[in-house]
Amino acid sequence: MKKKSVRFETEVIHAGYDSSFHQGSLVPPLYQTSTFTFTTAEQGEKRFAGLEDGYIYSRLGNPTVKILEERVAALENGEAALAFSSGMAAVSAVLFTLTKTGDHILCSPGVYGCTFGFLQLLKEKYEISHDFSQMDSVETLEKEILPNTACIYIETPINPTMKLVDLQMVAKVAKEKGIPVVVDNTFCSPYLQNPISFGCDIVIHSATKYIGGHGDVIAGLVVGNKEFINRVARTTQKDIGGIISPFDAWLLLRGLKTLPVRMDRHSENASQLFQFLKKHPKVDSIYYPGDPDHADYQIMKKQMKQPGGLLSFSIKGTKQTAQRFMNQLKLIKVAVSLGDAETLIQHPATMTHAVVPEEERRNMGFDDTLLRLSVGLEAWEDLKDDLEQALEKI
Repeated sequence: MKKKSVRFETEVIHAGYDSSFHQGSLVPPLYQTSTFTFTTAEQGEKRFAGLEDGYIYSRLGNPTVKILEERVAALENGEAALAFSSGMAAVSAVLFTLTKTGDHILCSPGVYGCTFGFLQLLKEKYEISHDFSQMDSVETLEKEILPNTACIYIETPINPTMKLVDLQMVAKVAKEKGIPVVVDNTFCSPYLQNPISFGCDIVIHSATKYIGGHGDVIAGLVVGNKEFINRVARTTQKDIGGIISPFDAWLLLRGLKTLPVRMDRHSENASQLFQFLKKHPKVDSIYYPGDPDHADYQIMKKQMKQPGGLLSFSIKGTKQTAQRFMNQLKLIKVAVSLGDAETLIQHPATMTHAVVPEEERRNMGFDDTLLRLSVGLEAWEDLKDDLEQALEKI
C-alpha cells in the first residue's frame, strides 16, 4: 500500500475531485441526469463495448457518484469503490458476488438484523449456509472454516453487543486458505478503522450512518480491489440495480467533509456518557469498546483510532422496564439508525433485530433489557441530564 501524500482530514475534503474538470466549481456538481449523449453512433458503440471510457447511463456510472466512490476508496485505503442505494444493497451485492449454491459463509458472532435476514434468505432459496463463529483465536477459525467456505463476514464492533473481532488475526488465517474477508465498517467509519490496512479484502458501509451524518440519506458503499469492484459493477450492481441517485451521492460528499470533526465529538460524548452510565445503580451492564474492563479492549486499542460513538447497556428489570425508560426520555429520540447529529436510542430485540429469533439473540449476547445508544453531537451534559431523569422514573 503506497503511503498517502496527505492526511485523512485533508483527503476527506479533496480526494477524487479536480475542480478544473468541472468548470472550476468548488463543490462537486450534481449531475442529475439519467442518461448521457454520444457525439456519434460509433462513440456509443465503443462505450458499450468497453473500448472507450465515458458515461452511458446513470445506472452504469455518473460523475457525481464517481467522485464519491473515488473519495471513499482513498479513505479506506482501497483501490476502488461502488456506491449503492442502501447499506443492505451493498451487503447483498457483495454476498451475491462471492457465493454460489452450496457455498458457506462464516460470520462474526452477531450481525445486523437485516443482514441476518438476508443470510436466511440465501440459505432457504439458494442453499448457501452460514455459521456464527466467536473468531476469538486462530484455532477456533481453523476449526470452523469449511471446505466450501466462500467468504468470512465480519462486523466489528458488532451490532448491538459491541463485541470486537481481531481483523489482523482473521485476515492472516483467511489468506492462508484463500478466503476473502468482508468487513462491515459502519460503526467505525473510515476515520476510526481501516480493515484493508489489517489485511481484509472488502469493506462495506451503510453510508446512511456516519458517512452521511445528517439523517437525510439512505446509501451504501463497498470498497475493495479493482478486480472485485469491477466484477460487482458488471454483474450484481448493473443487473439487480441497487444504484445510488446522484443527489444522494452529492449529500454524502457534503457530509464526508465534516466526518473527522463529527467523529471526534461523537466519541468524546460517548466516553462521557459511558462514565455516567457505568456507575448508575439501575444499569445492569454496559458494552463500550473504550471500557478498560471490556473483554476486547486491547483489540480496540490495536485497530481503532477511538472507541466510537456507540454504546449499549442493559437496564435492571424486564423488557417493559427498558421500554418505560425509553418513553421517559425528552431530548434523546427513540429511533433506529445511528451516526446522526441527534442522539438516538433503540431496543434491538423489538426493533433492529426483531427478525432474529430469541434463542439466536441470546447466542449473540443480548436479551430484552438491552438498549443501544447512538450518541450525537449535542452537549454531553444535556444528554447526561436526560438519561438521569429518565432513570429516576423507573
